[in-house]
Amino acid sequence: MQLNVRSTASGARSSTRSRRMTAVVQAVAQRAGTIDVQRNENFGKLRAGYLFPEIARRRKAHQEKNPDAKIISLGIGDTTEPLPKYIADAMAKAAAGLATREGYSGYGAEQGQGALREAVASTFYGHAGRAADEIFISDGSKCDIARIQMMFGSKPTVAVQDPSYPVYVDTSVMMGMTGDHNGTGFDGIEYMVCNPDNHFFPDLSKAKRTDIIFFCSPNNPTGAAATRAQLTELVNFARKNGSILVYDAAYALYISNPDCPKTIYEIPGADEVAIETCSFSKYAGFTGVRLGWTVVPKALKYANGEPVHADWNRVMTTCFNGASNIVQAGGLACLQPEGLKEMNAMIKFYKENAQILKTTFTEMGFSVYGGDDAPYIWVGFPGKPSWDVFAEILERCNIVTTPGSGFGPAGEGFVRASAFGSRENILEAVRRFKEAYGKRN
Repeated sequence: MQLNVRSTASGARSSTRSRRMTAVVQAVAQRAGTIDVQRNENFGKLRAGYLFPEIARRRKAHQEKNPDAKIISLGIGDTTEPLPKYIADAMAKAAAGLATREGYSGYGAEQGQGALREAVASTFYGHAGRAADEIFISDGSKCDIARIQMMFGSKPTVAVQDPSYPVYVDTSVMMGMTGDHNGTGFDGIEYMVCNPDNHFFPDLSKAKRTDIIFFCSPNNPTGAAATRAQLTELVNFARKNGSILVYDAAYALYISNPDCPKTIYEIPGADEVAIETCSFSKYAGFTGVRLGWTVVPKALKYANGEPVHADWNRVMTTCFNGASNIVQAGGLACLQPEGLKEMNAMIKFYKENAQILKTTFTEMGFSVYGGDDAPYIWVGFPGKPSWDVFAEILERCNIVTTPGSGFGPAGEGFVRASAFGSRENILEAVRRFKEAYGKRN
């Protein structure tokens, strides 16, 4: 038998060329630092970085340009005052206990320690009928919002207050619940406008039906707290449309108005439609400590009758190992008589800051909202883009605020000032504002 030498040689050369080409492609890919995995296309829809890192970037640039400037931050809602002593001592004791045989503890229940769940239920929900096993302790509301989105998946439709906390929208985009950004907002999201004309409560008669409704009261950023009548309308709207209401109550203890409920479960029927998230961040200065909770009533069921509670339990036991044992000791201390006293004193302090800021802006002739039931002041600058106002205040006053448009289309023309700050800084900020803007009317 004769071999086809020409054919064999040609095949060998072709195989060699193929190997060389593969090696070249691999080498180019390696030099470029790329991998053969496509980016999640939903991240490409996010037009800019998350609001608060962008503010931090601009602040840093201003500081580098003006190295001697003493910048005061009234921007991100980060607490500034030291932890209350009784609460900090409880965490210190728990931490020291871990160094002993008797005090050591490892993994705990992912849903939270039983004593803390009981304390949260009795302290905040005793009048609203929520049981301890409906309370899930976590590392904060922001984290829980992301986990809630994961539980719902990418198919549900979403409505948000406009303006509102950016995490509601951004996590919806990341999950693939939306279309592209249309220059104003994201296609596929129902923006429920909240402005001075409607007293910062949406006109639900004009709102489209969605699967999920995100609602925050007191609202971040406007500082508006919804009344009992308004929340009753909201719950009835959700019940009528078969929607799930994700209710963010992170600032509930700042409410002074007795007509404004501190939990959605004060409203009849809310247990059949609402999930509530809350946090110790703005109550006890736990922004860096990280401790919160989410309430999922057992009466809340999907269209097929399956309980949402069971799915949330699965999410928490799969994706979370439970909040730090040390931190939970601090949370339990927060809810003891001495801890509650200290926590309420901290809230009172920040509310006094809010009143100082609100009075200042009012006296200067600005349209000012919030500050009474929340630690945020919502200041109007009609006709001016919010980022331009942010830049102007930073340049003229060396003060960081938050541009309203970062919270949604209806936030354009406003800036948010946070009351979280030392009294010294708040008073210095007031002096600078008066010097730069004076009396407008």
